[in-house]
Amino acid sequence: MTPTNTYYKRLAETIIKNLERRQMQAHYCPTAAEAVTLVTELIPGGSLVSFGGSMTLKESGMTEALNQRQDITLLDRSKAGSPQEVSDIYHKALSADYFLMSSNAICTSGELVNIDGTGNRLAALVYGPSNVIILAGMNKVVPSVEAALSRVRNTAAPINAIRLERNTPCAVTGACSDCQSPDCICAQTVITRRSMTPGRIKVILIGQELGY
Repeated sequence: MTPTNTYYKRLAETIIKNLERRQMQAHYCPTAAEAVTLVTELIPGGSLVSFGGSMTLKESGMTEALNQRQDITLLDRSKAGSPQEVSDIYHKALSADYFLMSSNAICTSGELVNIDGTGNRLAALVYGPSNVIILAGMNKVVPSVEAALSRVRNTAAPINAIRLERNTPCAVTGACSDCQSPDCICAQTVITRRSMTPGRIKVILIGQELGY
């Protein structure tokens, strides 16, 4: 085990204790492959499942694993044939048994910090699906809420704006300018400090760099 691997494991153990204190279930997996296996075990056959836009889910192989399962009903907006179908999936996802996503940042003290454009991902995190499973690489970990907000605005948002080919100031400069651009993807900010339903939110920390 390398020093980095040991560091990730020890830091994850600290974060897990703080997440559990906030009534969130938490796990640590050294690799993305182990995380995908764990999630597959957590989601029983017959479940209605959906997921939010996430490079972490894609890079980890989680999206592919969900699409390969024949024993679940998967709501996948990438397969929608029209904007109306996408909207329908957004609404149906709020009644899912399991909703998967990543988090833009996770504080060592256990808070989750996320910023969204449309807001469907954050709506599902806050209320609706019976279970929310969050996969996040250890590169998403920050020491405080303030650091989390800075990370989202100055790292995650600019990279996502570039990926989505949005015409925003941050896509040009790499730094947040608190813009009101029509292409802005930072419309909603949610800080999750506690799961009101014990164990509804399940956070899986992964000892790799994944997503933005």
